[in-house]
Amino acid sequence: MAEHPGELKKLAVIANDLEIPSVLRTKAIELLGNVGTHEALLALLELAGNEKLTAEERDLALKHSREIIMSGH
Repeated sequence: MAEHPGELKKLAVIANDLEIPSVLRTKAIELLGNVGTHEALLALLELAGNEKLTAEERDLALKHSREIIMSGH
C-alpha cells in the first residue's frame, strides 16, 4: 500500500484537496490510517487540524490517529 514517504505525501495531498469529492478525501484518510506509521500519524494529525475539512473528515482523522497511538506505533 502506501509504504513510501512519497505515497504518504500523495495521500495527504488528496485528503486535503477540497476540489475533489469528500468520498475520495475520506478514502485517503482511511488509507493513511491503515498505514499506521509515525509519518502517517503526523499526516493524520495535520488533517485533523485543517479547519477547511468537514467535521466528519477531521473526526475520522482523529479516530485513525488514536488507533495508531493505541497500537504503539
